Amino acid sequence: MLVLGISAFYHDSAAALVRDGDIVAAAQEERFTRIKHDSGFPAAAIAYCLAEGGVDLGDVDHVVFYDKPFLKFERLLETYLAFAPKGFRSFRTSMPVWVKEKLFQKSMLRDFLKLLAGSGRWNGSLLFTEHHESHAASAFFPSPFGEAAILTMDGVGEWSTTSLGIGRGRHVEITREIHFPHSLGLLYSAFTYHTGFKVNSGEYKVMGLAPYGEPRFARTIMEHVIDIKEGGSFRLDQSYFDYCTGLTMTNAAFDRLVGGPPRRPEEELTQRHMDLAASVQAVTEEVMLRMARSIRRETGQRHLCMAGGVALNCVANGRIHAEGIFDRIWIQPAAGDAGGALGAALCVAHELGDAPRSAGVDRMKGAYLGPSFTNEQIAARLKAAGARFELLDEESLIARSADDLARAHAIGWMQGRMEFGPRALGGRSILGDARSPTMQKLLNLKVKFRESFRPFAPSVLREHVGDWFGLDDDSPYMLLVAGVAERRRRRMTADEEALFGIDKLNVVRSEIPAVTHVDYSARIQTVHADTNPRYHALIERFRSLTGCPVIVNTSFNVRGEPIVCTPEDAFRCFMGTGIEHLAIGDCYLSKSEQDSALELDYSSAFELD
Repeated sequence: MLVLGISAFYHDSAAALVRDGDIVAAAQEERFTRIKHDSGFPAAAIAYCLAEGGVDLGDVDHVVFYDKPFLKFERLLETYLAFAPKGFRSFRTSMPVWVKEKLFQKSMLRDFLKLLAGSGRWNGSLLFTEHHESHAASAFFPSPFGEAAILTMDGVGEWSTTSLGIGRGRHVEITREIHFPHSLGLLYSAFTYHTGFKVNSGEYKVMGLAPYGEPRFARTIMEHVIDIKEGGSFRLDQSYFDYCTGLTMTNAAFDRLVGGPPRRPEEELTQRHMDLAASVQAVTEEVMLRMARSIRRETGQRHLCMAGGVALNCVANGRIHAEGIFDRIWIQPAAGDAGGALGAALCVAHELGDAPRSAGVDRMKGAYLGPSFTNEQIAARLKAAGARFELLDEESLIARSADDLARAHAIGWMQGRMEFGPRALGGRSILGDARSPTMQKLLNLKVKFRESFRPFAPSVLREHVGDWFGLDDDSPYMLLVAGVAERRRRRMTADEEALFGIDKLNVVRSEIPAVTHVDYSARIQTVHADTNPRYHALIERFRSLTGCPVIVNTSFNVRGEPIVCTPEDAFRCFMGTGIEHLAIGDCYLSKSEQDSALELDYSSAFELD
């Protein structure tokens, strides 16, 4: 059975192709259109997935959409009626769009699909799964578990914002839900908005900012804003929010409670903003920990699968892992709406079809599910772009790259298939020396053109992770945070300990300062020889040169830009930033050898993310 999954029309549109339960391809539309969080119909992503599978639409048995638009419309209407007459302006703004487009989404989808190659032979089977059913399927079916508890949390689907369930074999069952407007994702987004970052984009900035603050507002939030039950269920006091009926996340009552108005983008971050970030992060962790303990008690399951946008909160995930509530945790790397396309396809493949599942195998294939390019294609495209490069054999490419990393140079690394999901995992990455005390600042300010406080993740050889971090488990998708090992830390002076806020940033805390956050934590990616042998070989070569099996890994893009997809994307980013070398396939480029007329200024080329 061949199933094409689609997510679209909200944010992070994507497509995925599944053949007899095997994931053939998956990609976000933004990577092709170069529009961050592109919400349009994913025509380019679909075209890629079908081409990767060697098929067209006429060969597809079922097309499946990741949620049910009529249920969303019902929720919207009921919400406005419940709060009427408040919010009439928002109602008046959104209704024409819903009536014109979303209410007739099925016919609109068919119209888009008719434009695809092979549509004349397509059998017309267009199915819809519920939003959290898609998330749950994306969490369980690719996991290595025969049975597992499932937790999905996000802003909102149709009605559900949180779902608990169980996966067994080829079936997923949702057993309990929390409904809109009570949403942990929307609570976090409210603080994202208040601290001056973009909703549905900047939540990870709040998580990165949290260690600079103290959670002094956490008690206030739990006493006034959110009522958390022992089992993790919760309710939000809507008098502090405006997302049900208004055009903003929070209101004046919220401002009074937290001691000030929302921060404007690019306005200076104060200690209050850092404390607010620390506070909402602490509350989020408390909810997720209580929920995890409750699921374990209720289901008796030893394993946990997670998806939904909140599952990208790797700090909270790390807390759940560290407490040992479950024997093992598996988190969908494309946990947000993009992953809904994959979940919808897997749901139909397993629940409606008879696609087999074998326990013990991570079927996400390292999340390397996007496009790749041959060396011949790369060389031809680079020549057409005016690039100057050397064509090396694999051993020479790895040796050259490792040598340049050891000299504290920044390297663009584009190898193999592009990753599916928001994290770069060694397919489309910018790399640096984790031992360098200046690398974080260099990459943030001269390469990524983003806020200086934002941390970078370490890529570490799986076989050495326990020697460098407080984790001795797989973390292939960069979705678990753990502390740097005590023996690798540096004791700070009394003056350094007394620093507050951003002043903490430049203190060297460990042998790998470029990936050690201000609280000694790190968002870890374990690198495995079986899923990414070339990346593993690079880090192994770096280890033989330096004794350190850890390098900096950040996504190959600048702020506001989607991760690069093609050789042309990579070359443009290389020429517009402070990246010093670029390895694409077997082609190796150095900035000093390029035509200066091709240099670009990427510092303000994209909108704020």
